[in-house]
Amino acid sequence: MGEQLGRKILAIAVRTEKKGPMRETDRVSATPDDGLEGDLPAAAHRRITLLSNEQWSETTRELNAELPWHTRRANVLLEGGSLKSLIGSTVKLGELTIKVNAETEPCGLMDKLHMGLREALTPDCRGGVYGEIVEGGTIKVGDVLTVC
Repeated sequence: MGEQLGRKILAIAVRTEKKGPMRETDRVSATPDDGLEGDLPAAAHRRITLLSNEQWSETTRELNAELPWHTRRANVLLEGGSLKSLIGSTVKLGELTIKVNAETEPCGLMDKLHMGLREALTPDCRGGVYGEIVEGGTIKVGDVLTVC
């Protein structure tokens, strides 16, 4: 069994349309070929995005703004601090096996959603990480992340 890092899913969301609203859900199924059910299509190497709750809170405090976590347009909100150490790792999250490929670099849309958000997300991997789904299944709020 892998190492549990005390990271638990706090929330899940899928993108309903390009640059459109996110829809929160308590659980979602995913496959390597299609990504998260109900989410917009994404390249295979970035079918799922993960965001740290603590880093999101730090970012919004710096901006003095109350923004919902999915303003970042990530799929999964995790507790447990920076996700940078997960890059290059394979992890289990619920029934999913995910290869964490890289940092999610904030794009210009972030400043359209809240001025200064792009820059505030840039240091220390605050924008989260993305990965490919190696083995499909279901994730739900409360599931714990384990490094394989």
